[in-house]
Amino acid sequence: MTNQISFPFGKALFGTLVLALLTACGQAEQEETSTSSVAEIQTTVTIPSVAEAQAFIADAEASLETLGKELAHVSWLAQTNISYDSQVAEATVSQRFTELSVNLANEAARYNGVALSEQDRRKLELLKQVLVFPAPQDSEKTGELAEIGSRMSAMYGSGQYCRDVNGEEQCLTGDQMENLMRESRDPAELEEIWVGWRDVSPPMRDLYQRQVEIGNEGAQELGYDNLSVFWRSKYDMDADDFMADANDQWQRVKPLYDALHCHVRDGLNNYYGDDVVPANGPIPAHLLGNQWAQQWTSLYDLVKPETSDLGYDLNQLVQENLDNEIEMVETAERFFTSLGFEPLPDTFWDRSMFLEPVDHQAVCHASAWSMDGQDDLRIKMCIDMSAEDFTTVHHELGHNFYQRAYKEQPVLFQGSANDGFHEATGDVISLSVTPRYLVDIGWLEEEPGVKGDLGYLLNLALDKIAFLPFALVVDQWRWQVFNGTVAPENYNEAWWALREEYQGITPPVARNESHFDPGAKYHVPGNTPYMRYFLAYIQQFQFHRALCDTAGHDGPLNRCSIYGNEAAGQKLQAMLEMGASRPWQEAMEEITGQPELDASAIIDYFAPLQIWLEEQNQGRQCGW
Repeated sequence: MTNQISFPFGKALFGTLVLALLTACGQAEQEETSTSSVAEIQTTVTIPSVAEAQAFIADAEASLETLGKELAHVSWLAQTNISYDSQVAEATVSQRFTELSVNLANEAARYNGVALSEQDRRKLELLKQVLVFPAPQDSEKTGELAEIGSRMSAMYGSGQYCRDVNGEEQCLTGDQMENLMRESRDPAELEEIWVGWRDVSPPMRDLYQRQVEIGNEGAQELGYDNLSVFWRSKYDMDADDFMADANDQWQRVKPLYDALHCHVRDGLNNYYGDDVVPANGPIPAHLLGNQWAQQWTSLYDLVKPETSDLGYDLNQLVQENLDNEIEMVETAERFFTSLGFEPLPDTFWDRSMFLEPVDHQAVCHASAWSMDGQDDLRIKMCIDMSAEDFTTVHHELGHNFYQRAYKEQPVLFQGSANDGFHEATGDVISLSVTPRYLVDIGWLEEEPGVKGDLGYLLNLALDKIAFLPFALVVDQWRWQVFNGTVAPENYNEAWWALREEYQGITPPVARNESHFDPGAKYHVPGNTPYMRYFLAYIQQFQFHRALCDTAGHDGPLNRCSIYGNEAAGQKLQAMLEMGASRPWQEAMEEITGQPELDASAIIDYFAPLQIWLEEQNQGRQCGW
């Protein structure tokens, strides 16, 4: 998963306003005071006027524009030229960014009872919802919440596992352990690393519980029952309806996941034997090639089909057809111009970081940036001449073209329709890097046969289909913690109950409430909502199917590329231009013709694989 950095909204330099006191019925009341006592004062309780609300929004947007540019530039500097001074500059502005976010969110709540236009109401809701853990209007608790977040982040970031190797202590970072989990086939070592990493999280347990208590107070001050409702209210629908819809979409994909789970378990059983991986039941979590069993691509060689040769080597094609990294980016840009999009501005080529610097350190993780909410677009990558980065560059430019498409929107609407749309847009372009596309750009003379597609589809399923239930579990667990369904004394039990129910996995050793295994996943102590990834993984296939229909594609959906089709480009552009100005359902309808989320596109895309998996699973006892 890569990143997009849009011109930031919802966090700006804006003065603190005095909260009005509202009566239960939402009407202003005035109490008469006695003139006979100087100790008594006249108190008027009013709700703000429409004009006051509109003035607040206008001032907020102006301030957001100023601070947004400042933050974007210091963050770019901090990531492309790592130094003490660049980090201090970023930290300073980020602190203002965070503090003022709290002010704006709470001030926006002042206007909850004001009758506003749909667009103004939407802007106020975006201001309130920009926070993940809203702090209450209590300086002591606000400071405590910030301290908890900082402590948990430090615990995770400094986490390591030390072990004895030939009489010497070897200490491994989280990244090093993740690499070992991906590469090792030694079940004893995998269990050791799996357990060792989870020593990082038990000290977070009480901190997390306290953070939830404070965050619930903050959510209630903003007008929400609890954090669970607050998080689920960001999707233009009732919070409970959103949760029900997410589960309904999962049920559509579950038969494909079950077939994949059955096939992978059989491959692991054949490799390790019954003593390590039983032929039936859940899969031990430490054997799936990932610290969190969220993606299983490293197991491909154990489960691949016999006919897995694509008929071409994309790494080799990249090497043969491109002279340098800039040509790779130019090739990806031509994908978009073939759809009718305007070329990227000259400043993109002058200001982006395409290569790892030779004279200073930089963060190489790929990301796409909008610096000013207009035309100062950039990507930051240390590009390798590889198939992986060829696809990644197409993905990142998808973010950039989205960022430019909504530049005419007000600052508060310069974002994606929901938090999954940006990633889905990047990925839908990547799905068009197909054999047909390689023929169209002259890298292949003709499309190879479809037999090799099984290998491609299986590898993609080990990434995307294996990931979906994990993405759902992370936030299902948090929603239940936030609303009190899961009590603190049951944190770990509930976590593993959900993971077995949705993923069909089990811990390799006994776990109890002295552990805090959710905290061993960065996004939990880091308080990063995870539904954005669940949504993106569904939406990208939904977008792909709709655009391929518009392009008149006839054949397997995984073979479709929209390259060169301006009708598909116009449909994509119309959705992108909406930004966050309308409910995401309207943006979805703009591109797909249907307003709802629809995971059936995943089933259509992976249809050849599902048929093959069901054939492979004949005679096996699937399920857990």
